[in-house]
Amino acid sequence: MKLFHSPFSPFVRKVMVFVMETGLDTRIERVTVNPWEPHAELGEANPLGKVPTLITDDGMNLYDSAVICEYLDVLHNGPDLIPHAGPERLKALRLEALADGMAEAAVLRRMESVRPVALQSEDWMGLQARTVGRALDALEQEVESWGQLFGIGQISVACALGYLDFRFSHEPWGSSRPGLAAWYARIAQRPAMIATEPKG
Repeated sequence: MKLFHSPFSPFVRKVMVFVMETGLDTRIERVTVNPWEPHAELGEANPLGKVPTLITDDGMNLYDSAVICEYLDVLHNGPDLIPHAGPERLKALRLEALADGMAEAAVLRRMESVRPVALQSEDWMGLQARTVGRALDALEQEVESWGQLFGIGQISVACALGYLDFRFSHEPWGSSRPGLAAWYARIAQRPAMIATEPKG
């Protein structure tokens, strides 16, 4: 399988953590691309030109991270990381959606912040920052219920928090959310999280 990869994307990191947690990493070829620059092969595989995009062994093109993880979860022999039915599936997918939405808002804010100053919208960046703040508060309220679970929802949360630490380290989100901060400090020590930590 071939994964179009950017080391700074929280969504690519989510897929890579999933891959490592399920023991599928030896089956994945990473193709590093800059999604902001034209890339013919990525454009052919995904008309949106976004990462992550996975080309399966039988030639199917899959995107985005949620779809890719659904596909990968049936390829390994370990415990499922995505429940297949019932209330537990809905809980997991809802948590994944919350974390992915938080990551998307953080990415949008980051993209706006690197535009020329004269073109930046403080209102837009403020909107995204408030979205992230509300998501963090919601996660603080439910983190205690996760226990030792590390499924698709928790993977998504961990990668979103990692992106906040990477791009917005001057805004320590954990100071007012001690439960979430303690959970993340523990989860950040997992080998898959250490191996995929963005640098640069």
